[in-house]
Amino acid sequence: MSSSYPITLKFMDVGYRVKFENKINRESNIKKIFGHGPTISDQIQERTVLNGITGMASPGEILAILGPSGSGKSTLLNALAGRTLANGFTGTVLTNNRKPAKQIMKRTGFVSQDDILYPHLTVRETLVFCSLLRLPKSLSKQEKTLVAESAISELGLTKCENTIIGNGFTRGISGGERKRVSIAHEMLINPSLLILDEPTSGLDATAAYRLVLTLGSLAQKGKTIVTSMHQPSSRVYQMFDSVLVLSEGACLYFGKGSQAMAYFESVGYSPSFPMNPADFLLDLANGAYALIFCLICALISLFSDSVELTSHDQNPFMSR
Repeated sequence: MSSSYPITLKFMDVGYRVKFENKINRESNIKKIFGHGPTISDQIQERTVLNGITGMASPGEILAILGPSGSGKSTLLNALAGRTLANGFTGTVLTNNRKPAKQIMKRTGFVSQDDILYPHLTVRETLVFCSLLRLPKSLSKQEKTLVAESAISELGLTKCENTIIGNGFTRGISGGERKRVSIAHEMLINPSLLILDEPTSGLDATAAYRLVLTLGSLAQKGKTIVTSMHQPSSRVYQMFDSVLVLSEGACLYFGKGSQAMAYFESVGYSPSFPMNPADFLLDLANGAYALIFCLICALISLFSDSVELTSHDQNPFMSR
């Protein structure tokens, strides 16, 4: 299934804040004793989940969102897919330089982290039933079945199409095959934009690599792939066209995956021994070198400001 309607996804200054009720602290209890009840600020607190995230994903490419648990990866994916509540969301998300319309949303597939599949159905039954329910009424039953068969072939599920999905109590297909069934579930609508939330979670290195190979083949057909990853191997990392690194809701890096190491090395920061680029970026996101990195950024900023002031003073043609 090739993508007949390429989608370029852009997101600018995306932020997300949530308000939650906090337990009344000791100070509020003291106020209550003296006749002063707790104020709204005592009970309600606000947390910033995402803070000014900007990036872009193009057709034919894989954008990988990296970061430790709790860094905001899933929240960002939900925001890009239009699955977040408007309250608390800020920023702009554009598809082909326009705000997402219904037609665009119909061309967007979303694969959640948890597989939602019926354990007692076979792979073929799962996808055929799904195609009968999701595809438009203008298609005949035979045409919908052909779409399901095409998805089975495209995702490499032919060998297990007659095997049940299974669960913790019933033996079925493998973990990697379950993930591919979930992707095939979304491929039935032939999406131009495919968003995946940690699709390699729970898979071994080989299964994860094969799954990302599948995503790469989909990207080569003109689809835009946006996926979050927790801890990819080095060979999986090499398949990412662009990388966005999150740490506590903030963006540490966005750019080409192949240039990430060179960028941090250019600001005076590199690992002391050869290592997986993904591990290096996750160390950064976890704050292992946060203080050093902040000091380097501050020194670069001060140096650039001083150079600008010097050039301004020395240029006789500069307007004052």
